[in-house]
Amino acid sequence: MTEKFKILGKFIKDLSSETPDVETFLMVRERISNYQLGIDINSKALKEKMIEVNTTFRFEDKDDVKKKSFFEIIYSTIVKVNEEVKDKKELEKILLCDVQLKIYPDLEKALLDLLHNSGYPDVKFERKVDFEDLYRRRSL
Repeated sequence: MTEKFKILGKFIKDLSSETPDVETFLMVRERISNYQLGIDINSKALKEKMIEVNTTFRFEDKDDVKKKSFFEIIYSTIVKVNEEVKDKKELEKILLCDVQLKIYPDLEKALLDLLHNSGYPDVKFERKVDFEDLYRRRSL
C-alpha cells in the first residue's frame, strides 16, 4: 500500500517554558507528577495539495494552584497529500492520525528535552499518545 501523503518538512514553530520564580520552580518540582499533556491539532491549506499541520503539546497543571509552570511546543509539519485523496474524512484521518504517528517520536523528544532543560530531568511519559484511539473517539 502506498502512503497517501508525504511529509515535506517539519520544524519547531514555537517553544515555551515559563517558570516565573524560584518558589514556583520548587513547587513545580514537587507537583510535576500532577501535570498533564494536552494536545491540539489544527491545519491550514497551502497550495497544490500542501497542508501545514500544527500540533501543539501543552504540559501543565490543571489544578487550581497559584504557583505553576507552563510548557508548550508547537510543531509544524508540511504535508503534501496525494491527488487521489478526495474524501474529507480520509483527509481528516491523515492529518489527525497518520501524520501524528510519523512525527510523534520527534515531538515527544523535543518536549522532553524542553522539560529536562527547564530543570525537571526526571520527567518521562509513561504512555505514548494513541492517536488512532483519539481519532476513533473523536469520530463517535
